[in-house]
Amino acid sequence: MMLPIFDFSINEGALAAIIIGSVLASAVATFFITRWYFNKQLEKNPPINEAMIRAMYRQMGRNPSEAQVRAIMNSVSSAAPKKDKKNKAKK
Repeated sequence: MMLPIFDFSINEGALAAIIIGSVLASAVATFFITRWYFNKQLEKNPPINEAMIRAMYRQMGRNPSEAQVRAIMNSVSSAAPKKDKKNKAKK
């Protein structure tokens, strides 16, 4: 008994299109997954906080006032991109 022989041939153009499409889809998916993970990590571990500002002032030999700490925190938060209302409503 002979098994049927299947001919799975594909032309070079279609093969190239499939490979390029797969690479592009992978790149786009990787970009969005990485961006989501990076934003998640920034929310959990902010780049600077009040304790860090106080430590920097102490290293310079100064004792910061609360107004100075708040001013720096406001300038850092104003430079950060604002989140939309939809994300704030979830929290």
